[in-house]
Amino acid sequence: MTATDRSLELITAAAQAAADKLAHDIIAYDVSDVLSITDAFLLASAPNDRQVKSIVDEIEERLLKDLGAKPVRREGDREARWVLLDYVDIVVHVQHSEERVFYALERLWKDCPELDLPEDAKATRGKAAEHARLQEAEEETSGFGDLR
Repeated sequence: MTATDRSLELITAAAQAAADKLAHDIIAYDVSDVLSITDAFLLASAPNDRQVKSIVDEIEERLLKDLGAKPVRREGDREARWVLLDYVDIVVHVQHSEERVFYALERLWKDCPELDLPEDAKATRGKAAEHARLQEAEEETSGFGDLR
């Protein structure tokens, strides 16, 4: 079994919305062969809680406006460290960069086929690592690097 056309349409729209809000490392997996509850997962991350919320809000707004899709469940909103949007056909995970590294969902789903995403979403690969390097360099030059 493979992800349905509707699932692919939702994943594409959600990935583009996440990319438009500058999400990092957007990736999607077809999990339909290993899970019966959903067809696909979309993973995205951001370096701070406010941006996580912004990405989630944009995905939710875009899918409702463009595709008439509302999540049946939204979890993790309060802390905004890991927000899950469940659309039944797809599940969207938007994580704070630290949670993304710690939980490493990519390792869990690495055997599942990766779904093709819009170019803007593909261009986000490696952005979290790039952001971390820039942050480290900035801390070192400002003298805060010694306070760790």
